Amino acid sequence: MPDPILVPAAQPQASSEEESRKLAEGARETAWVFPSFLKEIFGGRFDLGLLASVPQPAPARPGFAAFHARMKAFLSQVDSDRMDREGAYLPEALQALKDMGAFGMKVPAEYGGLGFSQWEYGLIMELLGSQDANLLALLSAHQSIGVPQPLKLFGTEEQKARYLPRIAEGAVSAFALTEREAGSDPANLRTTLRRTPEGGFLLSGEKLWCTNGTIADFYVVMARHDDTREISAVIVERAWEGVEVVRRCRFMGLRALENGVVRFKDVRVPKENLLLGEGKGLKLALVTLNTGRLSIPSALMGAFKRLVQIHRAWDSARIQWGQPIGRHEAIGQTAADCAATAFAVEAVAQLCNRMADAGDRDIRLEAAMAKMWTTEEAWTALDRVLQARGGRGYETADSLRARGEAPIPVERMMRDARINLIFEGSSEIMRLFIAREAVDMHLAKAWDLVNPKSPLGQRLKALPRALAFYAAWYPARWFGLLTPFHHLDHTRLGGHLRFAERRARKLGRALFHQMLRHGPRLERKQATLFRAVEIGADLFAMCAAVLHARDLERAQAPHAKEATDLADLFCLNMRRRIAARFRDLRIHSDGLKARVSGQLLDGAYRWMEEDLVPSEAIDSLEPGGGGGSVG
Repeated sequence: MPDPILVPAAQPQASSEEESRKLAEGARETAWVFPSFLKEIFGGRFDLGLLASVPQPAPARPGFAAFHARMKAFLSQVDSDRMDREGAYLPEALQALKDMGAFGMKVPAEYGGLGFSQWEYGLIMELLGSQDANLLALLSAHQSIGVPQPLKLFGTEEQKARYLPRIAEGAVSAFALTEREAGSDPANLRTTLRRTPEGGFLLSGEKLWCTNGTIADFYVVMARHDDTREISAVIVERAWEGVEVVRRCRFMGLRALENGVVRFKDVRVPKENLLLGEGKGLKLALVTLNTGRLSIPSALMGAFKRLVQIHRAWDSARIQWGQPIGRHEAIGQTAADCAATAFAVEAVAQLCNRMADAGDRDIRLEAAMAKMWTTEEAWTALDRVLQARGGRGYETADSLRARGEAPIPVERMMRDARINLIFEGSSEIMRLFIAREAVDMHLAKAWDLVNPKSPLGQRLKALPRALAFYAAWYPARWFGLLTPFHHLDHTRLGGHLRFAERRARKLGRALFHQMLRHGPRLERKQATLFRAVEIGADLFAMCAAVLHARDLERAQAPHAKEATDLADLFCLNMRRRIAARFRDLRIHSDGLKARVSGQLLDGAYRWMEEDLVPSEAIDSLEPGGGGGSVG
């Protein structure tokens, strides 16, 4: 009998744009109970106090310090190149992680876990990120989006008592959302929950790219009720009848990753395993990811510091034209930018972790921004480090070792890091998510006015409210007479904060101008909105870097002066980039690109393909060509 993975059945009709939009809007967190720095930034307001007042982390607990030391010792001995080469986790490594309680880092102590704060957890992610991305993915997918985090946030006492102790002892968990036709658009979800007479459900469907799925003991599964069409989250045990791991997937990087296709066929799920409530699955996922995404920026703290270390060692040792390559300006500037950005990545990650622990700020935008911004900066830095290493950067660690050279795994790091721009929300999805919130203020105040579908009476009713708001808001986005006297306590770095404050007001104006120009069509102007998001991200990173340097200075850290230099250099780089992005809001080729891309999809440029070797795989993507089947 043909494997349905290889020869897929006829694909069901994809959801309409209206259905997808309705589902996404229904899952959004619409209320802002707590303040958000980035929400204010997109509204043209600069409230640095929201960041400056974030509490510092508590002193390290003896238990955490001991675990940190143990993890560091373990990672120094683990054979990461072997796991990459063999494409499998070493059994002894998995056992060591279980023995030290690593799978229970975020499980409260009363359930047998280590009960780490987000700050403490972030420091462990930093260690993992500096050494082994495969083990990092195993632990972060398990703790951040697997069973422990949603169970902590939304589980009943009975659910916690049943599952958290087993997780603390080393049971592995996974998150199952993606399907062949459902990824960023969950409206295409086909996995179903059918009601049983006893009040439970029968779960049927297939999940793709389920990280940890091939070895997981428990899954959080997103599925659609066949009657209400709502999406719910349920806890499913691997041992239950009808749960089948169909196939393990293989990737460019993270070659030991236990990721695969998991099938559910009439799996009996008791009603007690419903998480949060019926129809609240996507909301659970979004709230869980608010902190879950922070694993990646935390890990990139370690990865970035490793890149700085490689620069320092290699740029000093490699002699060309009579001096170390790091003394040549081209390489030296690359190394300096890498160090400055590493400092900013640490600042962003640590600030977000502290905000998560404080619990008195809304971090949905900050977490998404941190994930998007740090992953893109890391990819750029890795590319430049590989370039500085030349052929040795492109060569595998095993090959370098066999030739008697230092086995620095830049090639492996680059393969492993690429997924970070896709994991837990791709960069494009992060931009869409942030952009939707960025224009939320204007939609709330003026949507009835600019929406062409609004009846005349509704528009007339909305007009006085909009005029009253913008009559006060808009002039204030222009005039900042006291700005030259702000942030003087930051001395040398205060100028960067004054720049950020002025640009925040300009960003608020720019979004307002775009809304006036495009009206409701603005939500389709993704290139325009993405530029605004990128400006907001750079402003946030600037502020985080300056505050991080200030904190080190106030703590009289021995390296405070060097930290100030790094923050200064980083902010100067960002100021140039922000200026260019504001310019791109006005001068761009979006219209021409839209025309060319439309023509490309319509086949107008097939003449460019005439001299290529035929590809059956690509041809299968054509309408009627099999939809990507490899069978």
